[in-house]
Amino acid sequence: MRVLVVGAGPVGARLAEELLPAARSGAIALTVVGAEPVAAYNRVLVAEHAVGAVPLEEIMLQDADQLTSAGVDLRLGARVIGVNTARRTATIDDGTTEPYDLEYDRIVFATGARANIPTLEGVSRTARSDAQRHVVTRAVGADDRLPRGVTALRDLADAARVADAVDRRDRIVVLGAGVLGLEFALLAARAGCETVVVHHGATPMPRSLDRGAGLTLARSLRAAGVTVLPHSRAEAIAVRHDRDGEARFDALITADGKHVHGGLLVLSCGVGARTELAALAGLRVGRGILVDRTLTSWSDPNVHAIGDCAHVAEPPANDHGGTVPGGPSGLIGPGWQQADWLAERLTAEACGHQFDRQPPAERPAIVMLKGENVECVAVGDVSPEPWDSVPEGGRSVAMWADPEHGAYVKTVTDHGVLTAFAAVGMPRTAAELTLLFERGAELPADRSLMLRYDGVDHDAAESTDAGPEATICWCNGVSAGRIADAAVAVGEDQRGVCTVADIGAATRAGTGCGGCRGRIQSILDGLAKDGLAGYRAAARVSV
Repeated sequence: MRVLVVGAGPVGARLAEELLPAARSGAIALTVVGAEPVAAYNRVLVAEHAVGAVPLEEIMLQDADQLTSAGVDLRLGARVIGVNTARRTATIDDGTTEPYDLEYDRIVFATGARANIPTLEGVSRTARSDAQRHVVTRAVGADDRLPRGVTALRDLADAARVADAVDRRDRIVVLGAGVLGLEFALLAARAGCETVVVHHGATPMPRSLDRGAGLTLARSLRAAGVTVLPHSRAEAIAVRHDRDGEARFDALITADGKHVHGGLLVLSCGVGARTELAALAGLRVGRGILVDRTLTSWSDPNVHAIGDCAHVAEPPANDHGGTVPGGPSGLIGPGWQQADWLAERLTAEACGHQFDRQPPAERPAIVMLKGENVECVAVGDVSPEPWDSVPEGGRSVAMWADPEHGAYVKTVTDHGVLTAFAAVGMPRTAAELTLLFERGAELPADRSLMLRYDGVDHDAAESTDAGPEATICWCNGVSAGRIADAAVAVGEDQRGVCTVADIGAATRAGTGCGGCRGRIQSILDGLAKDGLAGYRAAARVSV
C-alpha cells in the first residue's frame, strides 16, 4: 500500500513512526513530505526555545535517520502543491527541480495549522478562502510574509526572530490573550524584556475562563511583570525605517487611539487549519478538512486527515454544503491519538487483517497555562454562576476567590459529578480536580475541602490515591505506573539517575504540552527518596 503523508510536523511524524513496522516489513511504502527542512519538533515548546529556556535538542521529536533507515521516503523542504484525487497523484515542488507527480493509494493530510493574521492596516494577508479555487499554487502551504519586526510564533524561523529581540531586551508587544500568547509573555518578562499584552476582550483566555478567573489571572500577570491592556482593539501598525530603508514595526495602534510601542510585535491570535490544498483538490472542507470518525474524508475514501487540519464530524444524510459545527481541537494530544489509531488501521488493511478498534473518542480539552508563579487550568463550560436563579437539573456551582494573592477556584457539577472547573494560582487543587474530572468522580459535599490541597499545612499523603492507572500525561496517555516502571528501568541502566527527559524518551510523557513535567518530576523524586516502596506516595503527590 502506497501511503503519502502530507506534513512532517508533530502529528504527521507520529503517524510515520507508528507506521515504521509496516514500512520495514514491506507492507506499506511510506512517503512523507514536509515543508520545513528539519525533522519534526514540538511546536508547543517553541516559545520556551525562543527565550532560551529549552535547547533545540529537547524539543525535537524525531530523528530523520530513523525513518530513512526503515525505508521511508522522507522529503523535507518540499511542498505538495496539488492533489488529483481521480488519478491518485500528488504534485510535489522541492524547489530544485520542476514540480513532479507522485502516485499514492492512500493520502493523509497532516498539514496542521497556520497562525491567524488579523486585519491590521500595514500588514498584508493572503486570501485563502476555502470556497475559492483560484488560489495560486505558490500560496499552497506557504505562510504570509510579515513586515520586519512582526512575527507569529509557530516555527523555528519565528523562534529565531524572537530570540534576537530577547537578546536585545526589546520591548515586546503581544497581540492576543490566549494560552500560547500569555505563556510567551510570561517567558519574555522572565527573560528581562518589558512585555505588553494587548487584547480586545475584558479578560484574558475568554474561551476557557469565566470573568472571575480571568480577572484573577490578569492580576497575576501584572504581578509577574506583564502589562495587560484589555478592551483594546488593534487596527493598524506604525512603522519606522531602518538604515537600509526597509520598514520596521514601531507601534501597534488601537481603535481608541493608543500607540503601543515596541521592538517586536508577536501575533498570537489563534490558528486556522491549512485546508487550501484540500479545497483545491475538490475535497469538502469546513473549519478543517471534513472527515468522519474514522478520519476518512467525506469526499474520497482514499483520503484521510489528522491533527489541526482535521475537522471531525459525521456527514449528514443530506449534505447541502452548509456550515458544519465543531472544528479541529487545536491540541497536540488528540492529534497524536488520531495518528496512533489511523496507523493501526492502515497497517491492518495493508496486511489484510481485520480491524475493528473504535476511533478515539472526543474528550473535553483540558487547557493549561504554565508560567513562573502563574498557573491556570480549566476544562468545560465554566460560565454558569453560583447565584443563577434557576439551576438546570442537578447542576451546582461553587467558587472561591482570593484575588489579592492570585487564587481562584470555580467548579461546576451535575448531581455532584464534576463537569467543569477553572483554577488560577491553585496548582495542587487544580491537579486534584483534574484527576476527579478524568474519573468522572463526585466532589465532596463540602466543596471547600478541595481548597486544603494548596494550604501550607497540607499533607500530600492525604491526596486522592491516584494509583498506577492514573493518567499523568494527557497528551500521550501515559499513566503513573508506566512512568514509575520506566524510571526504574532507566535508573538501573544509568546508576539510579533518571530525568524527566529520560522519561520522555522512554514513554513520550512530557513531550507534548509540557504541563505534566512537574508531576513526572514528583514521581521521580518519590522514587529517588523511597525507592519502589515510595512509588504510591509519589504517584499521589504527582497528581
